[in-house]
Amino acid sequence: MFMRSRLLAFILVFMSNISFAAETPNLGKVATPEEIASYDITVDPNGDGLPPGSGTPKQGEAIYLTKCVACHGEKGVGGQADRLSGGQGTIAYAKDIEKRPIKTIGSYWPYATSVYAYLWRAMPFTEPKSLTPDELYAVTAYLLQINGIIGENDVMDAKTLPQVKMPNRDGFFPFARKE
Repeated sequence: MFMRSRLLAFILVFMSNISFAAETPNLGKVATPEEIASYDITVDPNGDGLPPGSGTPKQGEAIYLTKCVACHGEKGVGGQADRLSGGQGTIAYAKDIEKRPIKTIGSYWPYATSVYAYLWRAMPFTEPKSLTPDELYAVTAYLLQINGIIGENDVMDAKTLPQVKMPNRDGFFPFARKE
């Protein structure tokens, strides 16, 4: 009897969910070609796709303190969102189940151009795609500098950013896809 009543309850819940799904309010709208194009952002490791512009870590720090620190914390450590700095050498922990790697820009990301592309596409969280190319280069430069990858006076632009050698660049292996 108990099993029969549980089965009946399951069937009722399942059927009500089907009915509910059919009555959804059809929220949203179809994206326009312009909206889709604005997210069609591709930046290759060699720099193809980077726009004109430039920025320094000092410029980037000012932008970071205004637009990023609330989520990522001071110097990219802390806050409610992902940690952005530190963690160098912890990727080797992946073999040790007791220790967890700290995946940050400085410890995990293989290409500096990927940092720029991600910021361009998705940050700041509350206003994605609101930063100018100069602001993006500056914030990227700041993040690279706080991770000890570039110097405090280095300028990042479409020519210099692809030349940055990330600490974990060789930690990845190519995956040949069959066409």
